[in-house]
Amino acid sequence: MASNLLHVLPPQGLLRPLAMPERLLLGPGPSNVHPRILAAGGRQLLGHMHPEVLQVSCPGPQVTAQLKAHQNLTLPLPKCLPGASVHELLKPPGEYFTPWDIEEVSAGHGAGWWVQAGPGGSHLLLCFTQGLVRHKPLVLFITHGESSTGVLQPLEGLGELCHRSVHGCLLLVDAVASLGGAPIFMDQQEIDILYSGSQKVLNAPPGTAPISFSERAREKILGRKTKPPSFYLDMHWLANYWGCDGELRRYHHTPPINSFFSLREGLAMLAELGLEKSWEHHQLNCAQLCQGLRDLGLELFVKEEKARLPTVTTVRVPEGYDWKEIVAFLMDNHAIEISGGLGPSVGEVLRIGLMGCNSTSSNVDRVLHALRDALRCCHRSRL
Repeated sequence: MASNLLHVLPPQGLLRPLAMPERLLLGPGPSNVHPRILAAGGRQLLGHMHPEVLQVSCPGPQVTAQLKAHQNLTLPLPKCLPGASVHELLKPPGEYFTPWDIEEVSAGHGAGWWVQAGPGGSHLLLCFTQGLVRHKPLVLFITHGESSTGVLQPLEGLGELCHRSVHGCLLLVDAVASLGGAPIFMDQQEIDILYSGSQKVLNAPPGTAPISFSERAREKILGRKTKPPSFYLDMHWLANYWGCDGELRRYHHTPPINSFFSLREGLAMLAELGLEKSWEHHQLNCAQLCQGLRDLGLELFVKEEKARLPTVTTVRVPEGYDWKEIVAFLMDNHAIEISGGLGPSVGEVLRIGLMGCNSTSSNVDRVLHALRDALRCCHRSRL
């Protein structure tokens, strides 16, 4: 009887086994998931309030503290961290000092923003000094590793500069593409809020991320006179939920439990390897890639070696070639993903990522061979 009422048939695709190809992900992210991390994420599900699940958040802060060289409050969160940070630290009409890639977040929150460095460039400390005096922002935001341009932004002196300001500016750092791949020191560099992502050097599936707050940032959050506009991004609730405030845990949301298992395993693998070794092999493989690209006659987008992000390398699209054709050729003929530009760099660059377990000398050789093949086979305009 009931079956007679079902006039809509299920999609045929759902009636077939799931089949996905194997590819080497050498774009700006996500990276391939390490088998050990894949196994951790494939464990049988447990309840979100089970003590075994809650314990996953206990080693997480200590491990993440080691990886970021700090002793601050650290939480594992769903990946909506720029918004969470803005929601907590700003209330309209606060002003926000930001690069181009977070304008939408701050503007959507009702905060003013202004941009210092254009895409592809690195900041000058003098410009920030002048900007802080002129605009008196509550927050200075900077992306440490810009996966859109391949630039590694220097952080030295920024925290001290912010904290010397009479209006109490805080330093917020995006380390999504740099954590584990390039040196960063939260305490030493006086960073107030630092967040990263699961899908790059940590080699876990996308969707989760660690975030850390300095004592100064905690005081700012606790001193809010108004509630954050989002209950789900309220750090008071989240800190309690993850056992960081010493009080009885209260239910806030049902987290992506197995994603946190994967994140934990990615952090554990990086901790076992050691930060210095990880930084070293990312730098060595980046240098090998850059030399190989030059040997192919290609031009690196970031000229200064020390300004290059070790995890994502940008190279100018060779003259006469269509970047889309090169990207498609590598995917179709070599099962390798690289990417074109993002935002203002669209059409100008190709982006090649070497992150975590993907950062190997053999992968460098493999992508260089594929690019050599593409330059030989893809159409080149003579105009």
